[in-house]
Amino acid sequence: MRIAVIGTGHVGLVAGTGFADNGHQVVCVDKDASRIEMLREGKLPIYEPGLEELVMRNIEEERLSFSTDTRTAVASSLIVFLCVGTPEGPGGRPDVSHVLDAAGEIGDALNDYKVIVSKSTCPVGTVERIADTIRARTPHRFDIVANPEFMKEGAAIDDFMRPDRVVVGCDDVRVLEIMKELYAPFLRSGKPFLAMDVRSAELSKYAVSAMLGARIALINEIAHIAGAHGADIDLIRQAMMADRRIGPDYLYPGLGFGGSCLPKDVAALSEMAREAGLPRGVIDGTGAANHAHLRAFGDRILGHYGDSLSSKRLAVWGGSFKSKTDDIRSAPAVGLIDRFLEAGAEVRAYDPEAGTNLRAHYGDRLTVVSRVYAAAEQADGLVIATEWREFHNPDFERLGTLMRGKAVFDGRNLYNPATVRRHGFFYLGIGREGK
Repeated sequence: MRIAVIGTGHVGLVAGTGFADNGHQVVCVDKDASRIEMLREGKLPIYEPGLEELVMRNIEEERLSFSTDTRTAVASSLIVFLCVGTPEGPGGRPDVSHVLDAAGEIGDALNDYKVIVSKSTCPVGTVERIADTIRARTPHRFDIVANPEFMKEGAAIDDFMRPDRVVVGCDDVRVLEIMKELYAPFLRSGKPFLAMDVRSAELSKYAVSAMLGARIALINEIAHIAGAHGADIDLIRQAMMADRRIGPDYLYPGLGFGGSCLPKDVAALSEMAREAGLPRGVIDGTGAANHAHLRAFGDRILGHYGDSLSSKRLAVWGGSFKSKTDDIRSAPAVGLIDRFLEAGAEVRAYDPEAGTNLRAHYGDRLTVVSRVYAAAEQADGLVIATEWREFHNPDFERLGTLMRGKAVFDGRNLYNPATVRRHGFFYLGIGREGK
């Protein structure tokens, strides 16, 4: 099939490359000419493990191309994927203006029958607005599909190539058959193709995000209780995840959830409930608990130094919201760094992939170093903010000689507290006072 993908962010780039790698002819479109030129050279504007190699291979095989020309890309394709960003707007409701603008351009470009697939995360009813926008711009027939994405940054290729499920919202049996054919190679292991109405498909992404966010918020609240009562959250977690009704996923205490999806999706779902006049205690509580947990960890770090950091240097390992990505949007690390800077600290940060984004975000307010131990030089404390593998087994003897003060604030529970303390460090983790 010939496929056009509108938008070359994380979703569009991974989806377009994934379809190309399965033999389809794909053109990815973006208005940013410099971004398109970079992609044509095989250079990625984002970091996603394994994606650069896939992009290069499919460019060389002439299955994947990049363009700024929406009209030509749409006109030459049967299926058009909308993968345009929906940033958080006022009140938490996503701003879908970019999606509707792209829909108008698609409408102007239609020259024959097309299947328009919305993969952007949008509030319920947006797909109908997309259809109305296109219909107002063209006499040509088209069908529209809701096809939410469930890709995790850092594991997006695997999630796309081997999905847990594919959700398609569409009322036309013929269009569903086209979508089944398109996704058949990705579902050979027997994972389900879930056909449903458009509005249910739109809401499914938000429901998944809210459930995952709630699990993270709850385990962190339980960790606070464990810490207050001298218990060990690691042992408690083992008891919880052994229950087959609960399981192990998204049950690790840490600094809370961040990134471009979960915080925005939870806020959007809350706004949808508010607009319908419905209670939203659990949903609102999820977001509030996430913010409160991060603030509480920051409070404990500041409290260790007497609330003033004016003469202190803090080292921060990690800037991205999770490992295997360079994305710092809503990253807990950024929330902590902001607190430290406001309290007067000098902050030196290291992240194996997000350094460029941290420099762009903070400018000269933050020192971003290119070597992990360089961040710790003459530091009064070390904060673990992201769970990159290279942070898991540091040389504590070396850290002890580099650092001015010996304190480790382990926001990801990477270390054995007894081991850290044995090297003469003060240790603060998440809910591990009993260890």
